[in-house]
Amino acid sequence: MSDSLNEQLKEADNASGQQTNTTTPRWLPRAHPLSWAMLVITTLAILMNSIDRIILPTLLPAIMKDFNLSEVQAGWINSLSFFGTLSGAVLFGLLSDYIGSGYRRCYSWCLAVLLEIISGVATAFCKSLGAFQALRVFMGMGTGGSEPINVALLGEWWQKENRGFAIGVHHTGFPLGQFIGPILIAAILMFGDWRHAFLFIPLIGLIIVVLQLIIGTKKNHQRVFNWIDEHKLTRPLEAKPQKSSLKNSFSCLKNRNCLMAIALVFGFIWAEMGIANFLTLQLTREVGLDLSTAAIISGASGITGWIGQIVWGSFSDKRGRKTSLTIIIAGWILACSLCIFIHSAALAWGILIFWGLFRNSPYPVAYALLIDSSPHAAASSLGLMIGLAVGIAGILVAPVSGWIIHTWGFSVHYAVIVGMLLLSCIPLALLKETVNVNK
Repeated sequence: MSDSLNEQLKEADNASGQQTNTTTPRWLPRAHPLSWAMLVITTLAILMNSIDRIILPTLLPAIMKDFNLSEVQAGWINSLSFFGTLSGAVLFGLLSDYIGSGYRRCYSWCLAVLLEIISGVATAFCKSLGAFQALRVFMGMGTGGSEPINVALLGEWWQKENRGFAIGVHHTGFPLGQFIGPILIAAILMFGDWRHAFLFIPLIGLIIVVLQLIIGTKKNHQRVFNWIDEHKLTRPLEAKPQKSSLKNSFSCLKNRNCLMAIALVFGFIWAEMGIANFLTLQLTREVGLDLSTAAIISGASGITGWIGQIVWGSFSDKRGRKTSLTIIIAGWILACSLCIFIHSAALAWGILIFWGLFRNSPYPVAYALLIDSSPHAAASSLGLMIGLAVGIAGILVAPVSGWIIHTWGFSVHYAVIVGMLLLSCIPLALLKETVNVNK
């Protein structure tokens, strides 16, 4: 079977070189078939991360009832996942650069994904609140650790000229997961309870791990590099995949773009989780919907999310990362302001579908910016950004938002989120462009 796969790949190498100029649509970038295969695998991994992260917010009303929790207590439980995200992203990011870039990232990636799967499945069997809380931390470590490696891995299997496109397409896993996840959860709730969602959904990751081990080999990575050289494109790495020293891994903290990206993504995560964490609660309490219906509507942004991911990622390759992020943050502010007016199922569908055009779009653009700025410590810089920005924002936003909603209601809650987005314009203005727009 291995020999057969190698023969097919050699044929694909020749066919891609002969047919690219005549069969590839103008809007679709040229790339080696293995680059496309890695794009599919990493997109599926992000899809799994997306679904795993929304299981808790989607099922929050049922979990609150089961454990007899208030809004503030429920917010702190959600924060535990982000304690794990913070530590997992930083630790696995540093570990990934130390083990090595390129095909070597497959090993650290598999460790993070397996931790995510095991802790997710174990949640279905926990009987006490303490065990549930501990598993939230471990599952957060898995999702937080796999994401920076996932992005860095993909960035090193695609030519630099199409990095924004590849990461944008890869990040469609988030909106697709945000739409598919609630539907899966609603279907599971028809036959079981919230524990069954934690039992079955994380097992998706086992298929992805097997695919990664088959594709992410040294020989396959060299094939991609050879193809990039033959087509006079820019390798994602200047040298062959190699290990990174711990000192080099932390060098990204001296990079202005890295620091500004952390601050910028902090604001976006605060806004996103502020909306997502209590969306089903708003739909059940304020609009009067049942939990299954509210779960499906809460994923409406996933319908259009894939459009925003591809469009703004590709746009940033041509017109610059900063210009793309400026448009995205303007769309975010408008969408968040409209959430104040969600008083019916129809309004919820319309507003959330519009939000989907921008919801996940800033992250692939920011990730591409970081890989541009710090290519030799890609996983470390991504891990630090995801750990510090996603982790700290995720830890703080749920209890703070729960307190604001409990004290003043949803209108003030959304006004605070808009204020956070406006503050995020400061680090955006200080970013240094990494794309040669004139070229």
